[in-house]
Amino acid sequence: MKKIVILTGAGISAESGIKTFRDADGLWEGHDVMQVASPMGWERDKNLVLDFYNKRRAQLMQVVPNEAHHALALLEKQFETTIITQNVDDLHERSGSKNVIHLHGELLKVRSTNNENLIYKWGKDLHLGDLGEDNHQLRPHIVWFGEAVPMLDKAIEITAMADILIIIGTSMQVYPAASLINFIKPKTPIYFIDPKPTIAENQYSNLKIIAKKASVGVPKIVMQLIEKL
Repeated sequence: MKKIVILTGAGISAESGIKTFRDADGLWEGHDVMQVASPMGWERDKNLVLDFYNKRRAQLMQVVPNEAHHALALLEKQFETTIITQNVDDLHERSGSKNVIHLHGELLKVRSTNNENLIYKWGKDLHLGDLGEDNHQLRPHIVWFGEAVPMLDKAIEITAMADILIIIGTSMQVYPAASLINFIKPKTPIYFIDPKPTIAENQYSNLKIIAKKASVGVPKIVMQLIEKL
């Protein structure tokens, strides 16, 4: 069975109504990202950071997966498929995808500030005074700027085994996620689905660009791959 690796970014979630991480002015929901997505921001104002993610969590509860998410779940029924996502939402899982690696953490989880491996599922607001079983404050289970990406090695290992790579809704400018394309085997087919592609077909061998939004381009490619079976 062919191995398909899918790298998804903010573009696929944006179609479900989730705001992208950074707007054109460099702000996220009115905040500089370093205020709400860095260890320094956390130390400076924990209440601000907690409130920010509480609002993101509440927003996530109001949206649903779109056609692109559902198409990828269908692909998993026909191929050995792994989704590597830069997104912190659970829309892939809600659409039925089982094999999902979250490079940047998960909004519906929290972890101890003292032990990054002490992780809890969390669907409500998080406040100062909410402690883990180690009696330390809980924080969002999000990989902030300046922090290591713990799932990166696993993502590289899986990408290196891909027979097909599909990239969806990402600028390919956020590292280290953007570097994953460099770990595929030579001549591996690459599909890049984004309405404003940031790479050109002559940059990589076997690269095909679909300049469409995810909800249009992803079902199209999925159907093509399934029909080739």
